[in-house]
Amino acid sequence: MKALKAALPNADAIYFGVQQFNLRMAGENFPISRLKEVVKACHDNDIHAYLTTNILIYENELKELNLLLESAKEAEIDAVIVHDLASILAAKDIGIPFHVSTQCNVSNSAAARFYESLGAKRLNLARECSLEQVKVIKSKLDTTEVEIFVHGAMCSAVSGRCYLSQTIEGTAEKSANRGRCTQPCRRRWRVFDEEGNEFIYDGVRFMNSRDLCMVTYIPEIIATGIDAVKIEGRMRDPYYVHVVSSFYREAIDSHYDGTFTEAKAKKWRRELKKVYNRGITTGFYFKRPTEEDHQHKSATENGHLHENMEIVIMGGKSSDTFFTQRVRDMQMEGKKIIRTKTASKTAPIEITLTLEKPARQGGGDRVYYFTDKTYGKRVEMRKSKKRSSRARKKDFYTLK
Repeated sequence: MKALKAALPNADAIYFGVQQFNLRMAGENFPISRLKEVVKACHDNDIHAYLTTNILIYENELKELNLLLESAKEAEIDAVIVHDLASILAAKDIGIPFHVSTQCNVSNSAAARFYESLGAKRLNLARECSLEQVKVIKSKLDTTEVEIFVHGAMCSAVSGRCYLSQTIEGTAEKSANRGRCTQPCRRRWRVFDEEGNEFIYDGVRFMNSRDLCMVTYIPEIIATGIDAVKIEGRMRDPYYVHVVSSFYREAIDSHYDGTFTEAKAKKWRRELKKVYNRGITTGFYFKRPTEEDHQHKSATENGHLHENMEIVIMGGKSSDTFFTQRVRDMQMEGKKIIRTKTASKTAPIEITLTLEKPARQGGGDRVYYFTDKTYGKRVEMRKSKKRSSRARKKDFYTLK
């Protein structure tokens, strides 16, 4: 719900999963019991709600699938995002509009027209398409809409249809196509030649694709004639959703009101690099990705809290709190400060912040800050001055 709230001011539609049949089963998915609440929250803000039901479906799950889709229809969902043909048929039988998932790898106009003939309202094209191919596919459809990804994680396999996790983990329970990928492609690997005596890669994330970022190319994307752009934001923290959706909203609106400039585009790109990313790439849209489109190493930096910095107050699993504000009235040892110093490795720094909305202490809600070099530095709200073993592992600030 926190991520949903973060997207509401900027999105035209929000896609999400429940605790069944979606490709992010490790995420904080909604229980079916909250489906009506989620859809209502979207509709109250004039936003479409799309339910992801895009995993492979097995024979013993058909009844459960139908029950889920019937619940979705009762909740007045606007569409379901599907992959398995069983999900398509079930959606048609129940009378729910369906979008074809990128998992279906729609990469040409013949495949696109096939799904159009099945009644698809929208196609999420394969991420391996170039912008020119996207334009051609869109031009050959009569009624079906086209959507493409513009920002977020890029799978090292074809449009996410990967069996590396399942193979390495030795169980179908860890299949990416069932929503439980362990992301082995993001790990560091040591790869030998066939004789076993020479490293090809030594402790390198050679399969770790950089993240897609197309904010500077919004005019070129809109020129293809597509109907929607999609941000990959599931299992991302609410702040990420808030920041990314806000800059893409601004970029799209700027294009349509004639104020889109190269200087603005560079600013949006720079700001988007401040939230979580593995480096950025344009994916397949202009060329085939090469080695330079992979992030082989990662690093973190320390930062500081300072006056006028934007902070996020966000709840843990038991709280739906999410709001942003600027730092004001920051005090340390009873004195006003404008910037914190680096936290000691032996003792935390205690500061006092004035919050603009209610927040729970004792770890119920937390304060996050982000800099151009740091993702997710955490400031915890606590009642106690006593440091935990987790606190000793990283520098952060404790709020009284």
